[in-house]
Amino acid sequence: MENEFRILAVNPGSTSTKVAVYDNEEPVFTEVLRHPVEQIEKYSTIYDQFGFRKDLVLKTLEEKNIRLDSLDAVVGRGGNMKPVPGGTHRVNEQMVEDLKVGIMGQHASNLGGIIAFAIAQPLNLPSFVVDPVIVDEFDELARISGMPEIQRKSKDHPLNQKAVARRAAAEMGGEYHHFNFLVSHLGGGISVGVHRKGRIVDVNNCLDGDGPFSPERAGGLPVGALIDMCYSGKYTREEMRRKIVGGGGLVAYLGTNDGREIAKRIQEGDRYARLIYEAMAYQVSKEIGAGATVLKGDVDAIILTGGLAFDDMLVDWIKERIGFIARVFVYPGEFEMIAMVQGVLRVLKGQEKAKIYDK
Repeated sequence: MENEFRILAVNPGSTSTKVAVYDNEEPVFTEVLRHPVEQIEKYSTIYDQFGFRKDLVLKTLEEKNIRLDSLDAVVGRGGNMKPVPGGTHRVNEQMVEDLKVGIMGQHASNLGGIIAFAIAQPLNLPSFVVDPVIVDEFDELARISGMPEIQRKSKDHPLNQKAVARRAAAEMGGEYHHFNFLVSHLGGGISVGVHRKGRIVDVNNCLDGDGPFSPERAGGLPVGALIDMCYSGKYTREEMRRKIVGGGGLVAYLGTNDGREIAKRIQEGDRYARLIYEAMAYQVSKEIGAGATVLKGDVDAIILTGGLAFDDMLVDWIKERIGFIARVFVYPGEFEMIAMVQGVLRVLKGQEKAKIYDK
């Protein structure tokens, strides 16, 4: 009989904290704790939110009648620590310190490992993060930007990308590391990862301005025109950052980041909305095509995931352009909670060794 492990998973987002307990891969409960913007704004730094978020997690466990001594491990969303290879990483004090200061940037996900460690340590339990946001498995060629002062960086959606890649591999009768995949996460940001035999060897930096535009991000832009905007005197540095991240893409063109609303406009005959929405699909397709060249055409499958993958119209536009490359799998939504749990289970069951984070 298979050993059963009970795992607490914590996934902090900008205005919510997802909490779940799993017995192996079966959810005991999942809960999304919403945090009003006015509550979040009380805290001057991400780390200042640690205490209230941790207390909410513990209160939720109490309300769900989950005894702390019934847990076998705690896993948190991996945040902006130093770049690491993909896999399941044991949280230690060095990782906690790097997450506190946001050594690679400030984001609510930084709290995942910190909360997991704080809950697990007094119980003498292991705590982990899985495929954190700064996973870096780049080939050296992928780091070269064209300007020696700037190096291309791996910033994307590794947790969900690797989760759906493992799912596709299982459907194809093999393991993740047996295949070459192109994986596109279609969310608020859009990333297209080149997965070669279990490593993301190239991916657009979907946060800072690479690749397709997305619901909230401008993507790669004509550099000369961007420089002119920056020095026009019309915008502050913060305003330009906002135009690129948060206020770019669909929001800038159509005033909304909601694909469902845009699809409704298109159905009602809005030709401009169709042009912009299809242009996003066009740019995603170009990025996937570029990824195929990295693999020299040896692509076993293309995978579309993320919230926008629920939209058949958008998915069909992409499929029309990239279907000649390889078989296409579509896994709408995100699978972060179960992906974190599965990463921990692979370690607890001896299928994978936990990686140790160091300086």
